[in-house]
This record gives sequence, C-alpha cells and structure tokens, in this order.
Amino acid sequence: MAEKLAERFTQSRRQTEWLCEPLETEDYVVQAMPDASPTRWHLAHTTWFFETFVLARWQPKYRPVSNAYQVLFNSYYNSIGEQFPRAQRGLLTRPTVKEVFEYRHTVDGRMCELLGAATDKELPHIVELGLQHEQQHQELILTDLKYLLSCNPLLPVYRQSDRRSRPSVEPLRWLEFEGGLKRIGSDGEGFTFDNERPRHQVYLEPFALADRLVTAGEFLEFVADGGYERPELWLSLGWATKQEQFWQAPLYWRKDGDAWHEFTLGGERVVDLDEPVTHVSYFEAEAFARWSAARLPTEAEWEHAVTGQPIAGSFVESGAFHPAADDNPAAGGLRQAFGEVWQWTQSPYTPYPGYRPPSGALGEYNGKFMCNQYVLRGGSCATPRGHVRATYRNFFPPDARWQFSGIRLARDL
Repeated sequence: MAEKLAERFTQSRRQTEWLCEPLETEDYVVQAMPDASPTRWHLAHTTWFFETFVLARWQPKYRPVSNAYQVLFNSYYNSIGEQFPRAQRGLLTRPTVKEVFEYRHTVDGRMCELLGAATDKELPHIVELGLQHEQQHQELILTDLKYLLSCNPLLPVYRQSDRRSRPSVEPLRWLEFEGGLKRIGSDGEGFTFDNERPRHQVYLEPFALADRLVTAGEFLEFVADGGYERPELWLSLGWATKQEQFWQAPLYWRKDGDAWHEFTLGGERVVDLDEPVTHVSYFEAEAFARWSAARLPTEAEWEHAVTGQPIAGSFVESGAFHPAADDNPAAGGLRQAFGEVWQWTQSPYTPYPGYRPPSGALGEYNGKFMCNQYVLRGGSCATPRGHVRATYRNFFPPDARWQFSGIRLARDL
C-alpha cells in the first residue's frame, strides 16, 4: 500500500511538470487576470499543500523549506495564516522559477521518505486529497496559461495537437428520462470530495436531455440571430455583465471577414462548427438555452442520466487540449458525457442535505465557496481522466469564461 501511494504521488507530481515542458521561463511568471494564477504559483502552491497538511502534521519537528513560502503560497486557508493577495501573484519576481522547482523537488523527496515508512491509516486519505488537489491545479495550469497566451498578439502555441477526422455531427436528439425519487451523491466508495456527500434522495419530474453537447455551429446560429443583442434572452445580471464586458461571442473567438477564428492551445484557427462550443459563461449558456426553447439541466438530472456510463472523452491525457466533435453518433445513451467541456447546470452550488464540512483547516476546501456559484459537471479536455466521476461537482461564478465550459440542453416532458 505504501509503495503504491508513493508511486501515485510521484506520477502525479511528474505529470504537473510534464505540462510545463513547453514553457519558457517568462511564461511561468505572468498573471493575466485576477482569477488566473501564474504557472509558477501553481507549482509552488501544490507543494505548499503537501508541506502544510502532510509533512508538518506527520513530522512534529518538521521545519518548512521557507517561512516566507507559508504566506506566498497559501491560497485561501485563513485558519492556517496570512496569504499574499491573489490578484498580485503576478507581481512576484522571487522566488525564481528555478527556486520553485527546487522547492518542489525538496518536498517531493521528503514526502517519498514519509510515504515509504507510512503506517498511519489516516495518512493515505490526506495524501489522496493532495493528489486530487494537484490534478485540479494541473487543469488550472492549462486554462490559466491559455488565457495568458491569448493576450499576446503573437498568439503563441503551447503544444501542437492532431485534429482527428470524423463524420459530420448528426442533428441533436432528445433522450427521455422518467421522473420519481432518485438517489445522487457519493456513497463513500472510493475517493470523493466532501461536497459530493452525503448520498441522498431527490425528486425529479420527467425530463429530456440532449444526446450530445451544443456545437460551435449551433452557437454561431445564436450569434447570427442577434443573441448577444436581445435582452429578452438574458438574465438581468447576465445582460448587465455582457454590456459591461462587451461580449459578442464566446471567449477566444474573433471575426475576420466572414470567418470566425478561435484561439486554442495549439494556436489560432478557424472555428470548427462540429466541435462543442466552449469558453461560455453560465449567462451565455442560459441565454442560448432560452433561445433554443430549452433550458439547462439540473445537476441531479445530469447525474441521474450519466450514472453507470463509462468515463471516456478527450481528457488531458489525449494531448488534444481542445474539445472534440462527437465521433460516435451511433452510440446510445448520453454522448460526450465526460471530458470535452464542463457542462453548466442550472443548479446553484449549495450543500447537500446533511452536509458537514470537515473539521480543521481542510474544512475550508469546499464549503466556504457555497455562495454565488453554479455547478458544472463532466470534466473537460484539460481535466485528468482519473479525476472525474459521475458525482463530481465543479463550481464557478456565472460570469466565468476562461474554463473549458460548454452547454448541454434539457427540456421538461
């Protein structure tokens, strides 16, 4: 058990550094907006997590690599101590990228020593939480980096990826589901975050879900029909946000003559009309659903519909770094359920009945954010495959667009 845990730890840490291989030193240090952090900060923060919640706890005489790092790389754990302001992370020129990698490798060595001799039954649970946390930041490295590179008029390429040939996307079909009492949430088997628990009953009215994701071509029809100019389609706060931020299309889209182009981690290219639309906010997703005479699913509907389906999709391991068009139109069930894009639901991010946050500092991990956010499901092309499951609840504020977020439609029956 100890050897497997140490091996998983090492693999996860190496995966993070693999994501950084195409970067130049300058790419590590810039913060393009307050919601996005420099890559260097992600590398250091995930290291701080293991140092703070594992090494300092299981080694009573442990001395941090640097006392300054305890402040610089604490994200939001108020019970741990002071944090450097999030919006100013890009102002830090020190520690250098080299010093951050040295910090990672020092802590990795100490972690492997600890895991090699581990006997405490609680230790694997905290380490697993740290590994899942690392996977979240692997995704953030890509999404934050994409936003950063998009700000550069040179439109730098992160990694080239092959575009697969596939049949044209078939017209959207509707899958119907019976209503009644259903159970959602984690039953405690395997790792889950605290916000996925406890498993509980929900009542669903009969509903239908689109069998695939909304494509860029379908969203372009919304754009062409004046969707961004029709206030009757938008929530009031969404319309105000659209006006303030001058939204006219999904993030990373720009019009050149009659053609729409989009920036990807593989560079800029013409929008592929068959690929899932991505980088849209909750407000845009909700407006599109209303324009389509449909709605967004609830998270309970989504989870009930995908339960039992295999977890397959264009996860980060595929090397595509962009959502893929549906390449299996003959398949039954809910297609593109996992990977590709995070799917907005209409469900506010709130606690499940009976939810209790963990005690101590780790109780700040999820529960404190259950306000003014909406739930997304399914994972994206930037998500590690082993990080997603049917019960996983991601969450973002309704104006967030820099994540790989997209749309699946729902209807009442």
